[in-house]
Amino acid sequence: MTRAKSTPRPVLGIVCCTRTVGSDQAQAVMNRYVVSAITYADAAALLVPSLPDIMIASEIAPRLDGLLLTGSPSNLAPERYGQGKVADAAGPFDPGRDAMTAGLIAAMLDLGRPVFGICRGLQEVNVALGGTLRRDTSSSADLIAHHAPDDVSFEDMFAHEHEVALAPGGVLNRGLGRERLTVNSVHYQGVDRLGAGLAVEATAPDGVVEAVSATINGAPVLAVQWHPEWRTSGNPQSQDFFRLLGRALRGEAVAPAPRTPS
Repeated sequence: MTRAKSTPRPVLGIVCCTRTVGSDQAQAVMNRYVVSAITYADAAALLVPSLPDIMIASEIAPRLDGLLLTGSPSNLAPERYGQGKVADAAGPFDPGRDAMTAGLIAAMLDLGRPVFGICRGLQEVNVALGGTLRRDTSSSADLIAHHAPDDVSFEDMFAHEHEVALAPGGVLNRGLGRERLTVNSVHYQGVDRLGAGLAVEATAPDGVVEAVSATINGAPVLAVQWHPEWRTSGNPQSQDFFRLLGRALRGEAVAPAPRTPS
């Protein structure tokens, strides 16, 4: 039996997606996000339903020490970033999650509490801060392929990788102690116009933004386009991402201060 910790751990809210199970709908989060966050951020976790018609973000945010926005099979609806209904916009879509995460991001930042994002979570942060998205990161001739071909296995989808360059002196550069990373790439959408107050933390070889950060109302914001929750136990750099989350939840500096030249 696992022994309870004597000191309560910070509480991390992890947003749910709307998923179809059989003929019914469910609020769900893949275990890999929850297990990685609990293990490496050393936090307790609460799952937040994406049911904006019957609950509001402002009633749950004060009970959380931080928020994690996960990846998802769904894409943000173009209406969320000012493009209206677009005929060629590829789904699936999850309007409940779109609405709930927009409210949660605003509520958490109003309270000065950290927000971290993974894949769709980065896109949600960017849009919440007034940015826009492009929908061609797996199909544009001007870009590397940011998603594996649709006919590959689930394992091979996450085996699709490329390198990213970390911004010198940025949160990830300092927090991970690396200048470059090799990351998995499983996304169809990406940053187009950067949201207000966000700094670019990492870029792909084609210039696509792969991570962003900000400090808003004293709250650290950090989001990555890749999936550090995938097989985290065998990937030290992914473990370190969640350790940065754990520091943020405890009100600590997310990464060491930049060195002052002597």
